[in-house]
Amino acid sequence: MAQSHPETIVPSPHPRTVLVLGATGYIGGRLVPRLLQAGHRVRVAVRTPQKLEQVPWVDQVEVHRVDLDDGDGLVEAATGVDVIHHLVHSMGSGHDFEKKEAATARRVAEAAEAAGVRRIVYLGGLHPDKADLSMHMRSRAHVGRILLDSPVPTIAFQAGIIIGSGSASFEMVRHLAMTLRLMPAPNWVNNRVEPLAVRDVLYYLLKAVDLDEDVNRAFDIGSHDVHKYADIMKRFGAIAGLKPRHVLVLPLPAPTLSGIWVGLVTPLPFTLTLPLVQSLQENAVTKDSDIDEVIPPPPDGLLGYEQSVRLALQREAEGAVDTNWAAVAGGLDQAAKPLPNDPDWAGARVFTDDRTLHFPDLTPGQLWPVIEGIGGKNGWYSWPLAWRVRGVWDKIVGGAGLNRGRRLPDRLRVGDPVDWWRVEELESGHRLLLRAEMRVSGRAWLEFTTSKAGRGSDLRQRAIFIPKGIRGQLYWAFVSPFHRFIFPAMAKNIARAAEKP
Repeated sequence: MAQSHPETIVPSPHPRTVLVLGATGYIGGRLVPRLLQAGHRVRVAVRTPQKLEQVPWVDQVEVHRVDLDDGDGLVEAATGVDVIHHLVHSMGSGHDFEKKEAATARRVAEAAEAAGVRRIVYLGGLHPDKADLSMHMRSRAHVGRILLDSPVPTIAFQAGIIIGSGSASFEMVRHLAMTLRLMPAPNWVNNRVEPLAVRDVLYYLLKAVDLDEDVNRAFDIGSHDVHKYADIMKRFGAIAGLKPRHVLVLPLPAPTLSGIWVGLVTPLPFTLTLPLVQSLQENAVTKDSDIDEVIPPPPDGLLGYEQSVRLALQREAEGAVDTNWAAVAGGLDQAAKPLPNDPDWAGARVFTDDRTLHFPDLTPGQLWPVIEGIGGKNGWYSWPLAWRVRGVWDKIVGGAGLNRGRRLPDRLRVGDPVDWWRVEELESGHRLLLRAEMRVSGRAWLEFTTSKAGRGSDLRQRAIFIPKGIRGQLYWAFVSPFHRFIFPAMAKNIARAAEKP
C-alpha cells in the first residue's frame, strides 16, 4: 500500500488556551491530542466525564462537566479561554435536532461573549447557496450564521464528505462498495462531491487557533479533487482491491428510501443514514479558495481522494483508529445507571442467565484474547444465522443492528461499540461487561468473567435483563429457552478458539 506523507504537528508560535466542545466526538477526539502536541493548553467540556476515563490524553487536559442542553457549566468552562472549538452536532438526536443545534449555538455564543473568548471555530457542511437545503445541511448552515452574527469573531469551516478511518462518510462508502458489486442508486449519485481527508480537516482546525486577526466569515475547505458520488464508490472498490463495482443510476431522487436502504446495507443507524443521504441531494463542491489567503494549505499539499482512502485503510490495518462514528454515537450517556448486580436492585424485576464452565487445560490468559476479540468479523461463537437474523430485525426496527462491528479487531476500551453492544466496563484479562443497544423492551447486559481455578480456569457468562412492562417480560420468556443452547455453545467455542496456536 502506498505511503502518504507523515503528519507533522508544528509547535504553535503563540500557545493559547482552547476549549473543545465535542471532545468525545469523531473530530474532537482527534483534535485534542493535536492541540496538545502544538503546545496549547486544552480544556474539554463533556456531559459525562466517564467517557474520557480511558482516553490516553485525559491527564493532560482540564475536564469540565457541561450540559449544552441547558448551558449548565458552560460559562465557567469558557472563562479564561482564548478559542472555542464548537464541534457538537445533534444529527442523530431525533427530529428536533435543528432546534436543538440552534439553541446550543446561541448558548455557546452567549457564553463566549460573557467569558471574553477571542474566537469561535466551527465545523459545518459544504453546501450550495440556496434556500431548499436538506434539514441536516440547513441546520449546519443556520448554526454557522448564529455564530457569525455573534459579537465573538468566528471562523465557520464548511467541509464536504470527510474521508478517514472510522468516519461515518467513509464507512458508508466502504460498506456500500464492499457489500454490493452492482449498486442500484437514485440519481443523486451523479452529484459532484469534493472529499477531504480527516487529517486536512484537523490541519485547518488546528491552524485557526494561531490566527491573530479578527477574521469573521465562513470558509469552504476541500481537496480540489472533485468526483461524482457514484465514482467515489466505484473508485473505493478499485483502491481496496475489490472486483469492479458498478452503479445503476435510477431516475428517482428518493432520499428517504435511499437513507433506509443505506441503513440496512451498512452498519450506520437510520438516524445517521437518513440525514447523510439527504445531504447528498446537492453538489458539495468548494466555491472558492479564499481560505488560502488566511490559512495556507499544508506544506505537502492537501490529500486527494485516493491518498485519503489509502491512508484510512492503512490506519485500520495498523490498528490505529483513534475514534470512529460508532464509538461516539451513544457512548456512556446511557450507562450512568448502575448495573443491577443484586436481583432485588432498586425494587426492579431482574432476569439473569448465569452460567460458569470450567476448562482444566486453559488459563485465563488464553481465554481472554478471544473474549476481548468477540463480535465484529470474529462473530459470537454460536448460532451465527440466529445472530444475523436478529441483527437484521434490529436494524429494521431502528436499532444498531449486528453489522456495526468494532473499532479494532482485537482490542477494546470503555465506550467502544461491539455490534449492537457497547463496552460499559472492562478489566483487562478478567472481566468484560457489554450493554445492549438493540431495540428491546428493557435494559440488557452481557458479562464475561475469567478466573483461575486450579490449574485451569472458569469462564462465567451472565446475561442480565430488566424488563419494561409486560412486553419486556414476554420478550425474556421467548428468548430464555434459546440461552440454554446459545451460551454453553458460545463458551465451548471460545475455549476451542483459545486452544488454537
